[in-house]
Order: sequence, then C-alpha cells, then structure tokens
Amino acid sequence: MSMRLKSMASLTAMILMAIPSANASAEATHIFWRDLRPATQSAAESAGLPMIAARMPDHGETLSLGLQDKTIQLAGYALPVDRDGDLVYQFLLVPWTGACSHMPTPPPNQIVLVTPAQPYRMSQAYEPVSITGALKPGMEKSQLFILDGVSIIQSGYTVRKADVVSVDSVPDTIILPVNSPWTLLLKNKKN
Repeated sequence: MSMRLKSMASLTAMILMAIPSANASAEATHIFWRDLRPATQSAAESAGLPMIAARMPDHGETLSLGLQDKTIQLAGYALPVDRDGDLVYQFLLVPWTGACSHMPTPPPNQIVLVTPAQPYRMSQAYEPVSITGALKPGMEKSQLFILDGVSIIQSGYTVRKADVVSVDSVPDTIILPVNSPWTLLLKNKKN
C-alpha cells in the first residue's frame, strides 16, 4: 500500500508541475516584429521606409520596453549561433531569410538572441520557428560563423529558456524593398 501511495504522490506532483508550464504558454502574448520597434520606427515603416539599420538615425538601437519581462510568442527564422551537429544551443531569431549572412543585417531591435530550454534539433539555417518565453530588452553581441568568415551581430532582445517549435510560415515576414540589390539576387535565384 505504501508503494501505491508513493506512486500516486509522484504522479500528482508531475501533473502539478506540468500545469504552470501549460498556463505559461496560454498566457503568452503573441507579438509581431513591428512590436519590437518603438512607435517612431513603426510610423516610418507605415510610410514605406525600409527597416534597414543604416537608414535609421539610431541604427535600430532604440528598443521597445513595453514588453520587458513579459512572456511573448514570436515567429521568425532561426540562424544558429551555437550548435553541435543538428543540435542548436543558441540562435538568432530574425525577420527574414538570409538576414545576417546573405542579406542585409536587420537592426538590433529586429534580432532576438534565443537560448532554447532544451537543445533544438535544426536541419537547416533559417528554419521558420516560433519561440515562447520572457522577453528581455538589452544589447548583446554574438559571433556568427558564416562561409566567408566571422560576423559580430548585435541583438536588441534575448529570450532564455525558450520553448521552440517549428512552424510552416512566419506571418509577418519582412520583405526587402524593391530597389534593394538583394531583391534582384533573390529573383535570379528563383528563376
């Protein structure tokens, strides 16, 4: 009887431990990339100005503090920073594919440094994922190893112990301006 009681107590404890994490994802605020920019930059985007860091007066270093320490859910493209084979221990979440390595680097307020709660198995760079976790504004630099060398990428936000899931698409993917040379290269790649 004592063994049965211990088993029931263990099962009850496991169920109670699972409830807060289920509630945490239910309480997450679903955000979009524009929510990570201050209102002045969002207004510039509405006017049709491209969100490339070099064209911003502050180079995209002004962060939105309204979501600080809130549990958020955000979809984007994962670019591994720390990996071992297909296990990724840390990655940059960016708003468009090719960002930081083949395309212009987004401004820091459009890059999130993500540390998954568990190593995330990733088959390819720029895999579309959704992250859930507490958002922390603050500049961080990461070394990104790409084919032609090392780049230092500055991110404006971090999410540690993030829940990461693969998604089919990113709802608010940022499209580069038509007059960007990168757009021409993408068109040629598709043909």
